[in-house]
Amino acid sequence: MNRSTNLARLQSDAFDICIIGAGASGAGCAVDAASRGLRVALLEADDFGAGTSGTSTKLVHGGVRYLEQAVKTFDPKQLALVRKALHERRTLLHIAPHLCHPLALLTPVNNLIEGAYYAIGLKLYDLLAGSRRMAPSRWLNKASTLRHFPAFDPEKLHSAVMYYDGQFDDVRLNLSLVQTAAANGAAVANHVLVERMTTDATGKIAAVEVLDKLTNNRFPVNARVFVNATGTRADAIRQGANGKQGVRMRASKGAHVVLTGSALPTADGQTDPAALLVPKTKDGRVLFAIPWRGQWLIGTTDTEADPTDVPALLPDEATYLLDHVNHYLKEPVSLESLTGGFAGLRPLLQADPNAASQSLVRDHEVEIDQTSGLVSIMGGKWTTYRLMAQETVDTCCKLLGTVPPCQTETLLLQGAEGYNHKYRQHLTESYPEYPADVLDHLADTYGTDALNVLRLLREEPDWLTRLAAGHPFIQAEVIYAARTEMAQTLPDVLMRRIRLGLIDWKATLEAIPTTASLLAVERSWPPEQQEQAEINFRLHIEGLMEKATGKVGFGII
Repeated sequence: MNRSTNLARLQSDAFDICIIGAGASGAGCAVDAASRGLRVALLEADDFGAGTSGTSTKLVHGGVRYLEQAVKTFDPKQLALVRKALHERRTLLHIAPHLCHPLALLTPVNNLIEGAYYAIGLKLYDLLAGSRRMAPSRWLNKASTLRHFPAFDPEKLHSAVMYYDGQFDDVRLNLSLVQTAAANGAAVANHVLVERMTTDATGKIAAVEVLDKLTNNRFPVNARVFVNATGTRADAIRQGANGKQGVRMRASKGAHVVLTGSALPTADGQTDPAALLVPKTKDGRVLFAIPWRGQWLIGTTDTEADPTDVPALLPDEATYLLDHVNHYLKEPVSLESLTGGFAGLRPLLQADPNAASQSLVRDHEVEIDQTSGLVSIMGGKWTTYRLMAQETVDTCCKLLGTVPPCQTETLLLQGAEGYNHKYRQHLTESYPEYPADVLDHLADTYGTDALNVLRLLREEPDWLTRLAAGHPFIQAEVIYAARTEMAQTLPDVLMRRIRLGLIDWKATLEAIPTTASLLAVERSWPPEQQEQAEINFRLHIEGLMEKATGKVGFGII
């Protein structure tokens, strides 16, 4: 993807659909619409996956908590949401197998009655998945449970129920959607802010005036239909189009901590550790401890937030998460094992403004403003992004007077063509001269596009050098991100294209100088711009560390 080429198209072309916001729902809409043959513009004010869509718990799931709520309250809406999500879970594993895979989760049990309760509930979870079930849930005895998850305290453990959900790389999947949309003809651009809307004689939106935040250039984008896919910020766009629109969005904050890979012990030779599901917290949530990118990810909190907040992990949230997980562990984990963390906002669609955020159904709604013609997709969650996009584009097609069918249930995303479970082995056998962990990382991150990253090493073999000790990220990825993935800034590269800034803050600080020098060459930055970029991003990472620990000295590994 070339940003300059796409910006030129945005200024010269007329589009059927202009989508504002390129998170999961916006990028999903762009893939759906472009694959139907529509002319699509996709605008993102920050970077792809920079907000909510890049700060999830990395699970593709039906939602065991929603299932429990559905059964307890006899709520068919919750049950329907779980069923839809379980259907989409399998679809995601098919269309993006390099980024999504099955994950075993263990729910600890204290006694026979509790075990029966969880076992029956998770069998219902299996039943709702039907033929798209990954593997049957099982009730394991203590010995078998400890083989799967040696970190459990055997003195507190009775048994556990194992079930399966999906795990995915949210930021990379977001980018893969954008790439797939572009490959199908969409004009896409990041760091492009919609400042205002212009209307025609009937009051319908005819164009949006946008600002290229990197050059300060302003220009209009013209389209027949405009889609608001801005997540928690949806009300600002809705009310900008029609000042009489009411408030529909709520937000809750979800915080996560990232620990060293050795923080929780695994069995000898175990390559795919099971995850832990903590079934009960004081505030009625479930928590997860999940192996992710060689680290352990623990989340998530659920606290009321303002939709305009820029969230970060705070000390009380880190303590809350560790306290709940430590209850089940033989060797408690301390804050000293913290290497990184992040927080994000969930876009919650409200009907009752007084409802607690935990009680709001994570479903979605497509709204058409009859005054301005704006189509807004609100609410939802990652697992059901494709259904949300399909419904939104179906609505747009009716407004456009066209009826092309949806293609996305079987459309493979960028990097998935030719990928299978043996691809990692194929890379290792084809490139024995390269480190195996680097090749595994490239396969899991880029799928079959990993070959394009490796081809860069013909241009400069030194680009095989790691960006930070102890991590598989290499310099060639910075070049690849700049040339083909529209990475424009240090956060674009280190927070999202390779995610080092989420999992290891100190390693990120180590990687900044090299990353900046590589990106400066690709972006033709003068020395003073490179220096300022390094200073700004270093201050950002140090700020995250201080907020998470409450210490200026960064008391983490």
